[in-house]
Amino acid sequence: MGIKSFQGARAKTDSKKSYDAPILVTDYMTRKLVTFSPEQSILEVMEAFAKYKISGGPVMDTNGFLVGIISEADCMKQISESRYFNQPILDKSVERFMTKNVETIPHDMSIFDAAGVFDRHNRRRLPVMKDGILVGQISRKDIVVAALKLSGQNW
Repeated sequence: MGIKSFQGARAKTDSKKSYDAPILVTDYMTRKLVTFSPEQSILEVMEAFAKYKISGGPVMDTNGFLVGIISEADCMKQISESRYFNQPILDKSVERFMTKNVETIPHDMSIFDAAGVFDRHNRRRLPVMKDGILVGQISRKDIVVAALKLSGQNW
C-alpha cells in the first residue's frame, strides 16, 4: 500500500487579483500642477520651467478645460526657429507651439496599464482626467517609483 498525500482544503481563489498596495494612477500622480494658458508667451513658459524645475505642463483655457500640453521639446521649436531667422525669442503664444492632440488617461487606471500607454505613445507625462476634468498629471518617473514601491508585492 502506497503513501497518500493529503494537502487539506484549498483556499478559494478569485478570478480578479487583489493587491495590498495601491496600484492606481491616482495614488501616484501629481495633483498640484503648474498650468499655462494658450495666450501666454513662450518666453514666460520657459521662465516657469526654470523656476519650478519642470519640463512641461498642461495648457488650460479660460474655463479651466485642458486644450493642450507644452513641453521643453515644444520650446526647442521656438528656440530653433528664432535662431534660423536670426531673431530673438519673441513673445509668441503658447498656442502656436503646444501639442493640441493630447493623450490623457483616467484617474482609475492601474499603473501597469499606464506604463503601456507611456510605451505606446512615447510621452514623458500624461494628464490625468476624471469626468472630463483635469485632476493631475503622471510622469514616467512616477510610474517607476510606483513599481519600486510595489516590488515587494506579488504582481
